[in-house]
Amino acid sequence: MNSLLNIAKPAVANTLLNVAKPAIVNSFKLQANRIIGTTKINATNNLTIRSYHENVIKHYEHPQNVGSLPKDDPNVGTGIVGAPACGDVMKLQILVDEETGQIKDVKFKTYGCGSAIASSSFASQKIKGLKVWEAKEIKNQDIARELCLPPVKLHCSMLAEDAIKMAVKDWETKRAQKKKGKKSKKGKKAKKAKSVQAKVVEN
Repeated sequence: MNSLLNIAKPAVANTLLNVAKPAIVNSFKLQANRIIGTTKINATNNLTIRSYHENVIKHYEHPQNVGSLPKDDPNVGTGIVGAPACGDVMKLQILVDEETGQIKDVKFKTYGCGSAIASSSFASQKIKGLKVWEAKEIKNQDIARELCLPPVKLHCSMLAEDAIKMAVKDWETKRAQKKKGKKSKKGKKAKKAKSVQAKVVEN
């Protein structure tokens, strides 16, 4: 009996492993591909199309403005927000024209559910071309309405609104610091000029 068990154990183990392998691999692939722009809604990753409105599916399968902008650029504002309850994390960046205050470019990266990704994609399209003060007026209700988000997914649209506001605030902070730096330089130059003039008078 023991001999039979010893022979059977490896065979059973190998069979189970062969059955489990595809599921394990698909699970890891799904987790890796959940970073925006790489996952698809299909039977393989157990995301059913019926779970989402067609507007969500459109942005989820073909997200717009995916990518990153150089966060150290003084004309780039970055907003990073997250929802601990569901694990969604959203980064949205704006490139602003210093002279006009118009948002020339928008990029985002989101790790989360289909609604979070769709909210990010739609928000990036919505604010591109707007003035920064106009972008700050975008509300989560506008995003939720366009995507037909159910009440249980409203937090995704709230994240998008918060990301926009945070990105604008970051840009405004950089702009204020830049202006302060310019004033400081002008003050130093004026002080130096006065010092030179005083020396000339003394001589």
